[in-house]
Amino acid sequence: MEPFFNLRKRVDIPDIRNIGIMAHIDAGKTTLTERILYYSGRVHRMGEVDEGSTVMDYMDQEKERGITITSAATTVFWKGKKLNIIDTPGHVDFTVEVERTLRVLDGGVVVFSGVEGVEAQSETVWRQADRYNLPRITFVNKLDRQGADFFRTVEMMEDRLKATPLVISFPLFKGDQLKGMIDLVEMNGWIWKDEKGVEYEQISIPERYFDLAFGLREELIDRVSLYDDEIMERYLDEEEISPELLREAIRRVTIKANIFPVMGGSALKNLGVQKVMDGIVDYLPSPLDVPPPTGKNPITGEEEKRENRPNGPFSGLVFKIITDPHGKLAFVRIYSGKINRGDRVLNVNTNKLERIHKIILMHANKMEEVESVEAGEIVAFRGFEEVTTGHTLTDIENPILLEPPRIPEPVIFTSVSPRTVTDQEKLVSALRKMNEEDPTFKVRKNPDTGETLIYGMGELHLEVIMERIRREFSVNARISTPRVSYKETIKQKASAEGKFIKQSGGKGMYGHVILTLEPSEEYKFVNQASPNDIPSEYINAIKEGIQEARYSGGLGGFEVTGGRVILKGGSYHEVDSSDIAYKIAASKAFKEAYKKAKPVLLEPIMRVEITIPKDYFGTVLDDLNSKRGEIKKVEHRVDVEAIESFVPLSNLFGYATTLRSLTSGRGVHHMQFAKYQEVPDKILEKKLKEIQGF
Repeated sequence: MEPFFNLRKRVDIPDIRNIGIMAHIDAGKTTLTERILYYSGRVHRMGEVDEGSTVMDYMDQEKERGITITSAATTVFWKGKKLNIIDTPGHVDFTVEVERTLRVLDGGVVVFSGVEGVEAQSETVWRQADRYNLPRITFVNKLDRQGADFFRTVEMMEDRLKATPLVISFPLFKGDQLKGMIDLVEMNGWIWKDEKGVEYEQISIPERYFDLAFGLREELIDRVSLYDDEIMERYLDEEEISPELLREAIRRVTIKANIFPVMGGSALKNLGVQKVMDGIVDYLPSPLDVPPPTGKNPITGEEEKRENRPNGPFSGLVFKIITDPHGKLAFVRIYSGKINRGDRVLNVNTNKLERIHKIILMHANKMEEVESVEAGEIVAFRGFEEVTTGHTLTDIENPILLEPPRIPEPVIFTSVSPRTVTDQEKLVSALRKMNEEDPTFKVRKNPDTGETLIYGMGELHLEVIMERIRREFSVNARISTPRVSYKETIKQKASAEGKFIKQSGGKGMYGHVILTLEPSEEYKFVNQASPNDIPSEYINAIKEGIQEARYSGGLGGFEVTGGRVILKGGSYHEVDSSDIAYKIAASKAFKEAYKKAKPVLLEPIMRVEITIPKDYFGTVLDDLNSKRGEIKKVEHRVDVEAIESFVPLSNLFGYATTLRSLTSGRGVHHMQFAKYQEVPDKILEKKLKEIQGF
């Protein structure tokens, strides 16, 4: 094991790999990460998820629930390369952890269960990685389990992910026991010899695997040749292609994100993990192998690039915030330049200078301070006050605004209140800190009732947040039954005017606004008013008035999404006009136009994937139809049925219990947010009565 202080040594950028390990829940990515830590000498004992002894799942709730809740970062060395690894959650309620992590990584390892194959959340993670053009290698896990099928999983990658998998190894069995892997690049076999998987040896390919191995290698070369000219030329000329040439070509096509190497094994049984580590080194990119980040110069508005090199101006993107007893930790991907402890940097989003008090290397929840850090690294900074996820930190003289990670909208909410007066202030502070850490967790005040409302990605998400607030901040709070976070929007164009005029002796109040609303997927404010009608200094106040009105639509009191607001005109009074008067007038105008613009209610629709024994198919299908479920696909597998459907979230509360009851405890399901959809007219009135009577 290399001592932790060795992480301070400088590593050249070509020798760095910034990678994430991602998967569907229960596919085994945390177990894989724990094995990587062990085989690299980073830890002396393998952690086990079932025992709650893992290094990466360090939170108490992660140990208790056996799931990853928050992304954890660590660093290991393997074959002379420095691997910065982030283990991400698999549960859909914590998808933002995956999203913001993928934004700053250069490559990834996607883990599939060889038993279940490509599952619902596997697709979600894959699409997230596609958005960032992230090069990936894949690991088919659990091949020691009954019902596991390596080649079926490869087929599912093609069918469900529309990906081009590249099989570079496949499982080697003795009888029905998984013993090793056949390597198609080297054309040899590898057998793992001891229980801990430390000792493994190279062997010749067993005779019974000859035909399969040679056929798969031919297919491997054929696929690579479609994307690589050098291999194509040698292939057409029938020249021998050495393992070295093939490995280099696989690296090139993987980095282009055209093709995805596939290998297999069993992380729990310690088989095949070292080959995954080799794959990270051999096939995934260094920071120099991926396109440099682009952003906007905040002064000129022009697009700029920042080369991934230590000799340029400093730039970094904050992708995660956590709070601990010592304050706020900002996780930052350094894209260019070099930074030292004590330096001042510009937060481009707030236009404020911040001093870096500490630079920290992370190993799950353990920390090691360093004096400086260069381009290509992932570190944590301590000392910032006003920084949050998505903020860009740069050299003061050379600012650039980098693209932040995409943050999904919450779909569920509930009210929260302190049980005692002494808990009130602590609750406010705790909610603020949770919001800083997790941008999908939102806190708002209900203007009508004064309730504090908290919004999240699902029941588990809010449950975990509240448990953290109780444990970490010692706050005793009560929450109501979770409710669906509906939204509203408009279907037609409408105009209105709003006035706020008060004359009561002395200085009066005068604001007058005329505006038009138009349907649009994204919200946009357009100022077409003449400065002679409304002076420019009042435009921001008008924007604020409209924004506040949008928080509570006139149909069910939900936030208005989308819509184009065009400020057409109005008037002003030289003495009595003020910001507050225009703010109120704009709010009135928006509400009046909104009533006439045919508002509609939007409900969150969940994509639900259910796997059940065949005997229960009809019963479960009938239940889905009763919940307004739209069946998209039914997949008939060997002994089970897999149903994919879209179901309104409002009909899915407590569905885990329902499914257990319908299938005698043998059915499993996964759900994730799919889209917002208009509530059908035939149930709109009933739905509004339900909402208002809650």
